[in-house]
Amino acid sequence: MNTDVITNTLGMFAFLAVEITILFLAISYLVGVLQMYIPPARIRNILSSKNGKGYFMAAFLGAITPFCSCSTIPFLKGLIRAQAGFGTMMVFLLASPLLNPMIIGLFAVTFGLEVTVYYFASALTVSVVGGYMLEKLGFEKYVKEEAYVEPETSNTGCGTSCSGDAKPVNKWLKIWQGVWKDFKKALPYILVGVAIGSLIYGAIPTDWIASFAGNDNPFAIPFAAIVGIPLYIRAEAVILLSAPLAAKGMSMGAIMALVIGSAGASLTEVILLKSLFRNQMIMAFLTVVLGMAVLTGYSYGVFF
Repeated sequence: MNTDVITNTLGMFAFLAVEITILFLAISYLVGVLQMYIPPARIRNILSSKNGKGYFMAAFLGAITPFCSCSTIPFLKGLIRAQAGFGTMMVFLLASPLLNPMIIGLFAVTFGLEVTVYYFASALTVSVVGGYMLEKLGFEKYVKEEAYVEPETSNTGCGTSCSGDAKPVNKWLKIWQGVWKDFKKALPYILVGVAIGSLIYGAIPTDWIASFAGNDNPFAIPFAAIVGIPLYIRAEAVILLSAPLAAKGMSMGAIMALVIGSAGASLTEVILLKSLFRNQMIMAFLTVVLGMAVLTGYSYGVFF
């Protein structure tokens, strides 16, 4: 392993570890505040799987939240604890990292409106269908029991001797204690995922990816989709990286597969999901994401 690989790997590890830590804590705290003001029954009502609107509301929520794949985990925890519909939660998990405004904007700037519209429509459709099918096939039973449990926090109340002004501080502190407890549980998963993803990022050159994912390779699209999962880079960076890959001969279908694979199911996200899901659910999730990547890639070649 040469010096450049080590430098790139360590740099990416530091960047991702800090970024994911900040995002995890900030989003978890935001979810805690929302849960304090929005009753769980209200969330269950909005994201109910008993009517079709819930699925599209979940997709819309995913499209307007600027989350990467790892950032969806604390938000997903909040939905699980609020006992939102399982199918709608899966739609959010699938759609949020793929349809956030930053990705759509970069797609439009880099590849044009036609490609962007096709990518958006395909990712949205498969996310809704995937969430619906996972629920109908009974995968809710593979959510771990502890995922439904709120983290216990120490009692920070100060009794009747406290003035009324102190009460709001206690609420915020209690939320933070729950967030910190969640973070400590997730930290080993974060570090392992970031370490593996950073190593792969530093060791795999873009020329090598492009050489296997050109127009002359019939397996370029599934190859790009599979490579995208361990190649953990923010989806925004993958899109920017895709322009030189396209110039080196990588097909647009393979580029879409690479973006969906890396954004929809990064290795770090999969490892984090281990704290919420059993292996059967994780395999089903990966199957949906890979299927979405391959279907979008091949169908783009058919229509364009």
